[in-house]
Amino acid sequence: MASGGGGGAGYGDSNQKIDYVFKVVLIGDSAVGKSQILARFARNEFSLDSKATIGVEFQTRTLVIEHKSVKAQIWDTAGQERYRAVTSAYYRGAVGAMLVYDITKRQTFDHIPRWLEELRNHADKNIVIILIGNKTDLENQRAVPTEDAKEFAQKEGLFFLETSALEATNVETAFLTVLTEIFNIVNKKNLVADENQGNGNPASLAGKKILIPGPAQVIPAKSNMCCRSS
Repeated sequence: MASGGGGGAGYGDSNQKIDYVFKVVLIGDSAVGKSQILARFARNEFSLDSKATIGVEFQTRTLVIEHKSVKAQIWDTAGQERYRAVTSAYYRGAVGAMLVYDITKRQTFDHIPRWLEELRNHADKNIVIILIGNKTDLENQRAVPTEDAKEFAQKEGLFFLETSALEATNVETAFLTVLTEIFNIVNKKNLVADENQGNGNPASLAGKKILIPGPAQVIPAKSNMCCRSS
């Protein structure tokens, strides 16, 4: 598994050699906590008076996965409709996505299928996606049952976790789930590439955008994290 966890290790980027850079996008309605999730992961911070994101911004954090240095480049965009024009550039090169809704606002969950459709229309078809129900610290105001989200995630083939950026619950796990899965996919493709070099048959890699040079490794199959909610 990955290191650089909740104690602060891995925050900020040093001069270490970077083996991989993975772009991950945060999407979902405005005010669901996307920027707070990013701040918690990238800097282990949370601000009660967070301002709405204007346009697009990104932050990075470097971690170690399977003894490799991975720089996560996390992009955050405003959820408001007037910023939707950034779509194509925002998704370009993304290998992971976090679909975020607010468990206390049913409408934000009801909009998830629309966000997912947009993501699948603009991003690489192999993108790793996790559905995130944020603000579990407001359990007494819950409007979206965990089972509803779990069922949707299973139907769409998504990972799923509920988080609290305020309490730092599952934020680290959510990012590591996505980044580790991307890492596994990349390494499996490297393995396939090595096998095909002797056959002159690179066709199996056509259209893949997340091939990054590196040594081939056999990585364990995807863990069953899609349905964890605590």
